[in-house]
Amino acid sequence: MEISIPKIEFERTVNEITNFIKCEVDKAGASGVVLGLSGGIDSSLTATLCVKALGSNRVLGVIMPASFTPKEDVKDAFELANKLGIKTKFINIDDICEAFIKALKIDPSDPKVKIPLANIRARIRMIILYFYANLYNYLVVGTGDKSEYLIGYFTKHGDGAADLFPILHLFKTQVRELASHLGLPEKIVKKPSSPQLYPGHKLTDEIPADYSVIDPILVGLFEKGLSVDKVSEKLGVPLEIVNDILHRHLKTEHKRAAPPSIKAKR
Repeated sequence: MEISIPKIEFERTVNEITNFIKCEVDKAGASGVVLGLSGGIDSSLTATLCVKALGSNRVLGVIMPASFTPKEDVKDAFELANKLGIKTKFINIDDICEAFIKALKIDPSDPKVKIPLANIRARIRMIILYFYANLYNYLVVGTGDKSEYLIGYFTKHGDGAADLFPILHLFKTQVRELASHLGLPEKIVKKPSSPQLYPGHKLTDEIPADYSVIDPILVGLFEKGLSVDKVSEKLGVPLEIVNDILHRHLKTEHKRAAPPSIKAKR
């Protein structure tokens, strides 16, 4: 059994996603959608699909950098917004984050607070998106993809919170392919994944491989139902990497499930 990323039919996929966006907005009686624009591949593709679905006048892109966000990412986000003709808001989140640091008496140099503080940044951004959603009667569009979802590479109640997720069924590899098909700038299509939740933050700081390696592992484990040993053997990927990916999926199950509760007795 060969392990490969499923090929997508571009036009059918675009139609399916744009119809989904339209239906969800209509069903909610919303006036439009708002999403965060990072200059990365996922948010850029999602914004493009939202415009195809609703028109540029019903899409708001919010650019929310921190002081350490690469200037190139901010530039790419603005350029894409201009190309799509959508409205934008620009909010630097440093002051908001500093208010949390001060109120919680956090020492940012303490290694123990590095990830909790990173997650605060992701949640600040989602609070801002929901502010504009409430203000304009918009829905918040999530930009996560299937690869991130399966390994739990998102912040609970941060980028993992939204009203709809148009590309959650697409692996990162497929996201890049669809973005290229739709004519997104090559520098965005090929940009390495970098969440930028702390200075210099890169995917490989936390994950043992790039998505070009991760995606076939995910297909083998969850689409083909193969064992860790078989996936390792067929892909020629070290067993410890395949085990790591499976472990990430298992330990982040709580992120993908509704919070547990006691069912009332009848």
